[in-house]
Amino acid sequence: MFKTNNVASRIFERQIRTPAPGTSVHSARRFYENLVPSFTIYDVECPDHSFFKFTDDGQYFVCFSRNRQDLIVYRPTWLSFSCKGEDCDNNQELPPQAKRFESFFTQLYVKPLASCNELICKDFFLYMESNQYGIFATSTAQIQDARGTDGAILGVPSFEKITIHLFRLEDGFKLDEKVFHNDCVNLTHNMGAFLYDDLLAVVSLRYQTIHILQIRDSGNLVDVRAIGAYCREDDELFLNSSSQLAGNRGDLVDNGTNHDQPNSNNSFLSGIKQRLLSFIFREIWSEETDQTQRVQCLKKKFYFHFQDYVDLVILKVQFLDRHHLLIKFGSVDVGASRNTDQLPAFFAVYNMETTEIVAFYQNAADELYLLFERFCDHFHATSINSMYMNFISSHSNNIYALEQLKSMKNKATSVSQFVKKMLSSLPLNCQSMSPSPYFDQSLFRFDEKLISATDRPRQSTDHPIRFISRRQPNILKFKIKTGPEFGGADGRSKKYSHFLFHPAWPLALSFIQPSLFLPPSAVNIHFRR
Repeated sequence: MFKTNNVASRIFERQIRTPAPGTSVHSARRFYENLVPSFTIYDVECPDHSFFKFTDDGQYFVCFSRNRQDLIVYRPTWLSFSCKGEDCDNNQELPPQAKRFESFFTQLYVKPLASCNELICKDFFLYMESNQYGIFATSTAQIQDARGTDGAILGVPSFEKITIHLFRLEDGFKLDEKVFHNDCVNLTHNMGAFLYDDLLAVVSLRYQTIHILQIRDSGNLVDVRAIGAYCREDDELFLNSSSQLAGNRGDLVDNGTNHDQPNSNNSFLSGIKQRLLSFIFREIWSEETDQTQRVQCLKKKFYFHFQDYVDLVILKVQFLDRHHLLIKFGSVDVGASRNTDQLPAFFAVYNMETTEIVAFYQNAADELYLLFERFCDHFHATSINSMYMNFISSHSNNIYALEQLKSMKNKATSVSQFVKKMLSSLPLNCQSMSPSPYFDQSLFRFDEKLISATDRPRQSTDHPIRFISRRQPNILKFKIKTGPEFGGADGRSKKYSHFLFHPAWPLALSFIQPSLFLPPSAVNIHFRR
């Protein structure tokens, strides 16, 4: 379909030809080969905000104030201006009013988000597309050497207060909030929370608890369950009643592992750790049929590493579907380290309904890597109602991405190290990739070292970023330059570049930062004129 590059011919061809079943959206997305950002306004006059991201449906552009106290939300609009003259279409100069940020975005509201002693977590935002709800977070300053309390694990910093806010983005009305006291949730790039449909999972690193919240249509955050010390709702009641029958908790046999407990006076392992150990035991037990060999195998693989398994902590979680969680276990050092692919870690698939561990892998397991390679889309776990997020390119739905992955694997000096590096991204960060069609690898080819669907600042380059047609490999569709000249006309040093693409329009913003910790020195807008 679509043998020609002419837009009018493509529209006519679409009217007389029907795409194959299940491919209508992919066929429609091919129109983006003609609708590309073709013009750039450099060094745009814009407000002094911290620009964050477009919502996944493109309806809102979320920003924060520089003092990290206020939420500012804009509505993306298309540039419109009048031109006087005969050759307006070929006139490269835009009117001065058209070169402003307000020509592309209309401010909807400014709402206070953080209290006086809290700051907005500027790297955290989740969007519930079905209700147009936004989830934000604020926290107090980090307490590095926090004193140990009952249930808290050592080596994890603490925050006096972490607040999860639920906003209706249409009018900026605050619907509900969830507060965590003297806790630690890793909110950087949404690492400590995962949204799936109306379910929100939040990982408490300090107390080793996975909080499952439901977002009701009424705008309420409702506690569904807490997985950690207990797995079922009545576990705590059952244990307390059992201890009363025993007369005294001190009468219980001490198994020597009370340092890992939600309560330092309790000798039991946490519920999730009990499930994990029993699954590992049963898996090793079933490996051998001979009783003597079975005992030797248990000694070597289970009892020898028993304390290592006991010391594992929950680091990260994501939904696989409404009933299953993918949980990453590791040491506290893994949670604090940036280079995690070289450190040992484990992954468990947990069924919330049956409270059972159904699978367990090490971070070098070939079996898990093959699942990740072939079924990567299942790890993204996006809502089926999402308009754009289900079309993000991955190596399980795109032949070009798969070829690129296999090329990287073939070039790797060590296959096991490559597997560890790939699996270190699991569980995936929620809503961390742009659904823009210009990152669709079946439409365009680009240098992923310079730009990709993953929203992260990258080392800047003086060369333009080229987007090449996939159907016509030698045809340049468009290019993005971060300055009017390759070196920058004003002589400013450009070290990092950051791009935000609208999920549907041929519109993108580029930010030039002298440092990762400094505000952008220039903002450019790339659009189709």
